[in-house]
Amino acid sequence: MAWPALSLEQTNTALTAPGSPFEMDQAVIGGVALRVWKNAPPTLREVLLIARGFGDRPFLVHEDERVSFEAFYRAAVAMALRLQADGVQPGDRVAVIMRNLPEWPVAVFGAVLAGAIVAPLNAWWTAQELAFGLSDSGAKAAIFDAERFDRFRNAALHLPQLRLLYTARHAGAQGAARLEDILGRPAAWDALPDQAPPPVDLTPEGEAVIFYTSGTSGRPKGALATHRGITSSVMTALYAQARAYLRRGDPLPGPDPQAPQKGYLCGIPFFHVTGFCALLQVAMANGFKVVMMRRWDPALALGLIDRERLTHAGGVPTLAWQLLQEPGREAYDLSSLEVISYGGAPAAPELARQLHAAFPDTAAGFGWGMSETCAAFTLHLGEDYARRPASAGPSMPVGDLRIVGPEGQDLPVGEVGEILASGPNVVKGYWNNPEATAAAIQDGWLYTGDLGRLDEEGFLYIVDRAKDMIIRGGENIYCIEVENALFEHPAVADAALQAVPHQTLGEEPGAVVVLKPGAAATAEDLRAFVGQRLAAFKVPVKIVFSAEPLPRNANGKVLKTEIRRILLEA
Repeated sequence: MAWPALSLEQTNTALTAPGSPFEMDQAVIGGVALRVWKNAPPTLREVLLIARGFGDRPFLVHEDERVSFEAFYRAAVAMALRLQADGVQPGDRVAVIMRNLPEWPVAVFGAVLAGAIVAPLNAWWTAQELAFGLSDSGAKAAIFDAERFDRFRNAALHLPQLRLLYTARHAGAQGAARLEDILGRPAAWDALPDQAPPPVDLTPEGEAVIFYTSGTSGRPKGALATHRGITSSVMTALYAQARAYLRRGDPLPGPDPQAPQKGYLCGIPFFHVTGFCALLQVAMANGFKVVMMRRWDPALALGLIDRERLTHAGGVPTLAWQLLQEPGREAYDLSSLEVISYGGAPAAPELARQLHAAFPDTAAGFGWGMSETCAAFTLHLGEDYARRPASAGPSMPVGDLRIVGPEGQDLPVGEVGEILASGPNVVKGYWNNPEATAAAIQDGWLYTGDLGRLDEEGFLYIVDRAKDMIIRGGENIYCIEVENALFEHPAVADAALQAVPHQTLGEEPGAVVVLKPGAAATAEDLRAFVGQRLAAFKVPVKIVFSAEPLPRNANGKVLKTEIRRILLEA
């Protein structure tokens, strides 16, 4: 059979026909008429209610702990009622700061059910960075794990608006309520009473989650997502899989109640849009098991896929590379694995080729998105990805892409320009930052700052990033933030950051530094200095000292291409 059996336009028409699961509707959002998924859950509360329908199936697996969908529901409702009783009101912000634990989604959905806006903060941030996130969001309550609470304990004293503190798995945190006293341990959540969620009015366009993502100024910005924006992601992976069937001429498979439960290997943090939007809530809406890892370890990951018979893995390209390269991979039974998908960082076409060779019965998938699009905006897998391994796929039918030039003019097919995105999953704006919102979102279009091109069928190719950003294994590192930290060192006269390539992480930060006359500092000194101010993943892995001034253009801007050359040649 010739490929493809159906064009992209024919496939979209067939899948979105009236009466189909992927039928579309129209909604006016922010004064702009947009296509929306008619059958997507209207709010995150409905996602939770759908999840409850899977009953006693295992949902959250963490080491030797197993939590069913029903137990998770009861714990989330109990958390919501406690937050409400403690004074959390609709519109209040509740921060969640913890590594992947069963308590993380309980805290988030408990806050959502109470009507709060959730701010899931990066658990790798330093106390200074966490203090900014809590202050900027105006969080009234914060829910920590033990490590994050101890890291932040002193900084919390300087945030008067932060009135309620809760901890998970902390033996004796003074001034904080223990989740174990409120909910019990995860193994006991199934014994919690069956209670109704608080009668809070949640709407599709209501503000739901603030995802913090650094801006080019170096200060984090809070991308404010609505319920509809987040729940639109429930449909993304399902649609991409359905599209792959039709593109190759196969009928869509019907539901099989006797089929084994599907499961995700979760080696990425929940606090990012990929972990929350594209993994956690998709699992909730489809009855998937989620197996969490405390920290990523490819050998452990392979063992979990084997033991738990997991069907889905990935997250960011780094994880896929390491699964491929782990010695002894052949010793594990990975026959349950159906999909390895990833995004959030550049992926070399070679990765798709090697995955197909190593896992011929497993579909590889790659997509593009950002915090401002609630995870994947484009996505493709299987044959489409194999045939276009340099592409990030086409947009979902509810979304639109444009490629524009420097004057905002639309560019022809194949030409490179800034990527603009429009759709129901684009965030409402930036929390407490109207200037950044006005610059990024205009007439319903998100100006992404990324550079790319579209081919004749609408597949997106990411060419470069206009924003001054490094992506290390899915973690965003903004150059000016690290440069500012280096400038704080008394011996540094000038500094510039640029990416250095890494086979599995994609790229890592490297710095070229000019010292002040007569001053002295080693690379180890500067790395330690930056590490005291910023998260460990932002610390330059390579520092080159230059005896000459940094190369600049006539406008005084550092020539980053020259910085990259210096780093690569050193």
